[in-house]
Amino acid sequence: MPVKKRKYVSGQVVWCYRFDATGSTRLNRRECKGSGFSTKQEATDAEAARRIEDKKIDMARPGVAGIAAAAPTTLDGLLQEFFREYVDPKMASKTIQHYHTDATYLAPELLAMPLASITPLHLHCEWEPLLKCGGHARYTRAPRPLAAKTVRGIACLVSSAFACAIRWGLVATNPVVNSDCPRVKRHQGVALTTPQQDLVVASESKLWCMQTFLELAAATGGRRGELLALRWSDITDGRATIARSLTQTRTVFAFKATKTERDRTIRIPDSAMAALDEHRKRQDEFKRQLGTKYQAGDLIFCNPNGSPLKPNTISASVSRLFRRLKMPKGASLHSLRHTHASHLLADGVSLPAVSARLGHSSVLTTAGIYAHAIHGMDDEAAAKWDAFQKRNRPTAPEQVGGTVSSLAPSACDPVRP
Repeated sequence: MPVKKRKYVSGQVVWCYRFDATGSTRLNRRECKGSGFSTKQEATDAEAARRIEDKKIDMARPGVAGIAAAAPTTLDGLLQEFFREYVDPKMASKTIQHYHTDATYLAPELLAMPLASITPLHLHCEWEPLLKCGGHARYTRAPRPLAAKTVRGIACLVSSAFACAIRWGLVATNPVVNSDCPRVKRHQGVALTTPQQDLVVASESKLWCMQTFLELAAATGGRRGELLALRWSDITDGRATIARSLTQTRTVFAFKATKTERDRTIRIPDSAMAALDEHRKRQDEFKRQLGTKYQAGDLIFCNPNGSPLKPNTISASVSRLFRRLKMPKGASLHSLRHTHASHLLADGVSLPAVSARLGHSSVLTTAGIYAHAIHGMDDEAAAKWDAFQKRNRPTAPEQVGGTVSSLAPSACDPVRP
């Protein structure tokens, strides 16, 4: 379903895509066009949405994909079955988008191979070219290397598909396991200093609610989507109940459960609560001016008319701000969450308390991410050990077990030459 550009006699340029409109059976298809898009990206997004919708229609039609359907024999067929049976109906919209995108990187020759013929060597020979020149530049389309994280994501997709194939009885082994997948180097997150953090909050002024948003992000360590989905009804007695998140993909913009699918309640610092009170006064003025045109939703952070903010737009705006302020390389909106945890650990807050505040699924997750902050407390631990020994070591010889404890040699000790 290629995306094409169309230019009318009037000079207007629009983008369109072609698709097959499904009739009562797969044989009664007619070619249709989706057009009227002002940009290529809009047409591409609409085409992707149409493709997913077409898969859902196929799944709902009796006899098309039932017991009598032929089992997939190639990798391409396996991936399509994996998407249809497992990914599209069961996974989150963002995960669906990532999986479909990752599948486009696989070589046609590999996709056409029979499942039983694919060996770890075939897959190893697929990962190497992807690492060297699997991607392309955004504007010139020139080949460029793919990140090891991206290639490993592609390998995980293929591995998940083969795991399903084993359960379905199509293959006996998973060749991805021994294919020498690229290792991803864990990058240490950027933690800002307190002056840098204050500068970031004070310098943002383009969007009416951004200063308060950044201050709350720094004070709570909340995730981007969690803060954008926060409602005034979620805050009671200075505590915020984080129960949902705002997500955005190319085709979906909606609220969903948190990352761990568990609610958590955290205390908001007094300084951040004061900023929220001032923020609410400004928001109430917007409500008064717009009246019935203000969108109901009780969102704390939103557009002046009450509609939700786009998460990707917020992240891009903060990244531009960090570059303008010459913050450390790699700093982003997520750095405020990383800064929050690092500062708490540096001040001696226990690891379980920090983990619960961040909403991690396990304390081990927190320990793995913030090991550098924990190791940074080693000097303090050594100093405290010395202080403990000094407090508990006697200044004069004391009797231990009825005898005088002394380091001086006795007359019965053998004399060494």
